[in-house]
Amino acid sequence: MINFNDTAIAFKSKTNKELIRSYWLFKLIGSKAIVKIGAFITLLALKIKLPIKGMIRATIFKQFCGGETVEQSSNTSKLLGDFKIGTILDYSIEGKTLDQEFDQTVLEIIRTIDKGKNDSNIPFAVFKVTGIARIEELEKISFAIENELEIDLTLAEPIFNRINTICLAAFTNQVPIFIDAEESWIQACLDHWCFQLMLRYNKEKAIIYNTLQMYRHDRLAYLKKCHELAKEHQFIYGIKLVRGAYMEKERERALKMNYLDPIQVNKEATDSDFNKAMGFIVKNISDFALVAGTHNEESAMMLTQLMEKHAINPASPSIYFSQLLGMSDHISYNLANAGFNVAKYVPYGPIEEVMPYLLRRANENTSVAGQTSRELKLIQQERKRRRL
Repeated sequence: MINFNDTAIAFKSKTNKELIRSYWLFKLIGSKAIVKIGAFITLLALKIKLPIKGMIRATIFKQFCGGETVEQSSNTSKLLGDFKIGTILDYSIEGKTLDQEFDQTVLEIIRTIDKGKNDSNIPFAVFKVTGIARIEELEKISFAIENELEIDLTLAEPIFNRINTICLAAFTNQVPIFIDAEESWIQACLDHWCFQLMLRYNKEKAIIYNTLQMYRHDRLAYLKKCHELAKEHQFIYGIKLVRGAYMEKERERALKMNYLDPIQVNKEATDSDFNKAMGFIVKNISDFALVAGTHNEESAMMLTQLMEKHAINPASPSIYFSQLLGMSDHISYNLANAGFNVAKYVPYGPIEEVMPYLLRRANENTSVAGQTSRELKLIQQERKRRRL
């Protein structure tokens, strides 16, 4: 039996000092007002080059990031590995627009693949297509695909070539890689390319993983189409399952542009489709590889029960659980302690370039009902246990 309330296991890797730091950090980011004001002040201070990097490095950066480089992230990777938790190195820079910058990002992602090839603590690599392509170009290509129009190859080919360069490196080094999901209006081209890449590289095992955001009401039906494609073309469909990250932006755009809102009517519908998707994949696991990216205790527990029901070994390489570094350690560490495959997303990059990611993460914590209060409650519980 797994007990997600077992804080002795959840925080075994944390010193008392680290627990106190985490407590006050979650206390601060639990306030929307503090997050909003803090984000403005922090970005302004970095822009005018005030000496605040040391403070950032010792607080929010230390909680949610592995380091500023692949090498600096090695200590985090080793510490997680000591507790049987894998590392997914995530080069978390945003806002690039030049081809030269995109090419540099491709090289950096390949460095994470090279690191994973020689490090058993790194089972996956990951990248966002918006890190290596202009959003407006992805939107044009997706519009053409959705409306069955001719794709402008002058736009599509350079982007696909960058993606394929990364995926070929992943295949050559046998390091599975996630292609992260994006907003709905640029996702169609990612789905299209993921299918093409899986045809090339997923014949024997899942190397390429597409990401499905289940807060979209069309994704469960899409998952079933993915299964049909996998069976028809005889390849393994890699799926990273998440709830989703762009709800407010999606709703605002749908309202502004007067089209059908792609987001579920409520959180319960999202939870329901997420759990149904897990059930469908586990039932057909011979055609799939699954990474369940969830901070939801009920879904995590349900997946362990589904695996037991279908006689799937907890250590089966076909199924992984995943959470973000610095969050939901009670899920990650207790699952790993029980023998399940777990990997943490470990963002890294220069502080000033990773700040947009960190501030978005802080903002998401304030908007997810109960997330911050749950973290605080567990930390308090562990501090009390240690005192006793």
